[in-house]
Parts: sequence; C-alpha cells; structure tokens
Amino acid sequence: MAKGGIRRMFPGGNTSQGFYSFYDNIIPRKEAARLFILKGGPGVGKSTIIKQIANEMVERGYDVELMHCSSDSDSLDGVVIPAIRVAIIDGTAPHTVDPKYPGAVDEIINLGEFWDEEGIRSNRNEIMELAEMKSKFFERAYRYLRAAAEVYSDCEAIYNEALDEGRLNSATWEIIVDIFGKTPIPIRAGRQRHLFASAITPKGNISFLETVLTGKIYKLSADVGAGTDRILEKVHNAAVERGFSVECFHCALNPRRIDHLVIPELNVSITASNKFHDARLPVYREIDFGELLDDKNVKKYGEALRFNENVLDGLLNAAISSLNQAKSLHGRIENFYTPHMNFESIQRCSNSIRERIIKFAREITET
Repeated sequence: MAKGGIRRMFPGGNTSQGFYSFYDNIIPRKEAARLFILKGGPGVGKSTIIKQIANEMVERGYDVELMHCSSDSDSLDGVVIPAIRVAIIDGTAPHTVDPKYPGAVDEIINLGEFWDEEGIRSNRNEIMELAEMKSKFFERAYRYLRAAAEVYSDCEAIYNEALDEGRLNSATWEIIVDIFGKTPIPIRAGRQRHLFASAITPKGNISFLETVLTGKIYKLSADVGAGTDRILEKVHNAAVERGFSVECFHCALNPRRIDHLVIPELNVSITASNKFHDARLPVYREIDFGELLDDKNVKKYGEALRFNENVLDGLLNAAISSLNQAKSLHGRIENFYTPHMNFESIQRCSNSIRERIIKFAREITET
C-alpha cells in the first residue's frame, strides 16, 4: 500500500498583533465527522498522540495535514485527515479550542486525568514563576514584531508611490482571465479557509510552502513590501465570487495580509516570493514586480529602503531571540509535569483514539 501524502502548515502564528489564531479554520465543524480536542498541561503528551496517529494514517495510505506549533515548529498542534473528515487538535492556551457541537461532532480528551496532581502542585511556585517569565518574553517578542510591521509599512508606502497602477491592473486582469476564463458568477460564494504557510518561530522564519502549493503555480516575485497582496486579494475575491473554495495563507508578520492562495478545485496556486518565503517548485508563470515599478521613484528612496531592510532584519532577529528564550522556559515548565504523568495510561488513550479513527475510516469506506 502506498503511503499517504503530507501537507504542513501553521494554524496560529507569532505576529505583530500578538499570537494570532486560525484554529477554527483547521476543519469546518459542520462538515467534520469527528473532532478530538486534547486538553492538558505542558509536556503531557498531546503532540506525541497527534504524531502517532498522523503516522499511523499516513502508513495506511491517507493524506494528512499536519498543524505545526509556531512556538516550537518541531511540535504538532493538530492533524487533519481530510478523506474521513476527522481531526485532532491541541485545545489548550494560547489557542484555546472548545467543543461547539459536544458529542455530535467534537469531544474533549482530558489528559489531566492521567497526572499526579499532588506531585505537580508541589512545584506550584516554580511553575508560576517560570510561566510569568515566559509570558514576558512573548510580550517582548510581540513588541519587536509590532515595530517590524511599522518598518514594513514604510517600505509599502515607498513602493506604492512607485507602483504603476495601470500595469498592476493589467497584470491582475491577465491572471484572473487565465485562471477563471469565462466562469459565470453563481448564486453561492465559495468557502474560505485561513491558515499560515510560514511562521516566526524560535528557530527563525520557518516555511512549509513546498508542501502547501499545488498544481499550476503563479509566482509573484517582489521585494519586501512591494504590494503583491494587492494582486492576491483581487484573485481571492474573484475566486470566491465564482463559487470556488479558497485556501488563504497569511503573512507571518501581518496576519491581515494574504501571501499565498490555493484554489484546490482548479489545482491552481499563487504565491508571493521574497527573501522570507520562496517556494522551490516549478512555476507556470512568474510576474516580476520590478517591472511594475517606476525605477526613478524606487532609486529616490534607495537609502531609506536599505535602512529599513537592516532594521527589519534586526527587529525580527530580536523577536526570534525572545521567542527562543520563551521556548527554553516552556521546556523547564514541562520538566515539572513529565515526571508526574502516567504515560502508560496516556498511551492507552492514544490507542483508543487511533482505533476509533480507524473505525471511522472503515465505515466511510464501506458506505
């Protein structure tokens, strides 16, 4: 049996607006067959359960979507098995997820049932002190990211002044016609799903673009802040208006901005390529944003752009350093929980979830 494929993404991110959650977009609740929400403290085995079940389903030939943690990209916050409409999610803070249709769709798996509460409470003061310190490092990281977003905005202002609106509109229209042709506007708009393909993590900027983009790829090559989101927003609107479901992957720094689009029904992707994210994949068509800019205007602000680039790099590095310190403190907190966990019971819990998911898969296959 051939193994299933893997797509990797982030359902949340460390951004200029703090921790930004798209966890409600992991799987549509009304369409899900089952959603398991794992609850419990740090180091209790949530990520391990998710990894075990993801690996099992891949071995059985099912495609999966792995949801990575932006505060530790080696850790998983969720897995989706699209073919059987089942997902498992870490529902603890800062990305708290609670049941919307308890019993009917989603349920809580409380891993706190498998710990020695008295043993954990014996380290109460140390846990609280480390948690406070960790919170302060996250706050510092977010302040650096807010400052970085302001510098980014200055780059955008410079490029907006240099952008040839006519050429931009023409390039956008050509892409829309090339993708959609004469597709009519239906009564119902398409659905949207919002996630991150990259994240600012303790290890730096981590991108999973190569696993996210698919099919015919349109590549928008540009300097940071050059305005690629303007094309992406128009193509996004055109797709939704024509009834196509769209996956929107947002900017790791400014989550209000779209950096990449995937339109699964058309097997089409559009990606903004710059120094922070550049997918190493075959491209159907590439648009160089440099050709849409007035060189004189860009050169006029050359010194400011170079300054901004240096400051942006410095602020991002400072934020990453703070995130790394927060991760280190989180590891120390985990050390107070791990010795007091009954991992044999947790493994039995994991096995039970796995068997239930396999049963869902069999039932769907038989119907």
